[in-house]
Amino acid sequence: MTSPGPVPAEGPAIARLEDYCVGRFSAMAGPCEVLIDGPDTAEAAELSAIAEAEALRVERKFSRYRTDNVVHEMNHADGRAVAVDQETAMLIDYAATCYEISDGRFDITSGVLRRIWKFDGGSRVPTPAALKETLKHVGWDKVTWENATLTMPAGMEVDFGGIGKEYAVDRAASLIGARTGRAFLVNFGGDLFASGPREGERPWVVGVDDPERTGEAARYRIELSRGGLATSGDARRFVIHRGRRLGHILDPRTGWPVAGAPRSVTVLAATCLEAGTLATLACLQGAAAREFLEEQGVVYRIL
Repeated sequence: MTSPGPVPAEGPAIARLEDYCVGRFSAMAGPCEVLIDGPDTAEAAELSAIAEAEALRVERKFSRYRTDNVVHEMNHADGRAVAVDQETAMLIDYAATCYEISDGRFDITSGVLRRIWKFDGGSRVPTPAALKETLKHVGWDKVTWENATLTMPAGMEVDFGGIGKEYAVDRAASLIGARTGRAFLVNFGGDLFASGPREGERPWVVGVDDPERTGEAARYRIELSRGGLATSGDARRFVIHRGRRLGHILDPRTGWPVAGAPRSVTVLAATCLEAGTLATLACLQGAAAREFLEEQGVVYRIL
């Protein structure tokens, strides 16, 4: 696996809180933090810097907003085949599996729908003509993926936004775990991984956002000792159409927000990537989200 990139000169901000330390920085368009059990601020600074460097590396490599990475190369190939490295191939394999098990609901080519949907809390929705035209460029079944080589029709794109941050959490946790035996928690914008219980077998206590007062209050708290946690929902991105609130999670088969989707789904799983994927897949099930999660046998919360 690729090693972490260079550590930014300024480094994360470090604070000691009660009997643990926290390192804070910004990456992937949001706040990130690393909590380290114990009072050692020097160790916290070192481990937080590792997490920051890895978060920025993953962001540089897989962000669709950049023009100097493999995603830009694939999305501007104009129908040409693009060979990718092992890490990128692993993520594409994972996304292809998600597409298959979700009956086409989870589709990394659906990012082009952002061109016609603006989930800004307003009331604007795409015209039928715009939707029909955009859907021509959506569908993993239109893509050829074999031998670590991707070929897409011109106008199509891949977008790792649905799995990239969760993957970065797991990567950062793996690197930190190789450097310390202390318990720690990695939190990238609400997507988490806990390495194990704190001293005295105490769990980490995590607050889950209240979608009615996002960023202001926690709807409930979860005790997390080991594993990943992720939340998917419409707290921040939505439109109001004919008096109904429509969240930003789109069904790529129709191009419209999923009908009957929960306001919020939180999942605990072995890794952050697994938790995030299951939370998204549950939302894509709409009104059947709870039934889907029961079948997976995971711990979850639904609003």
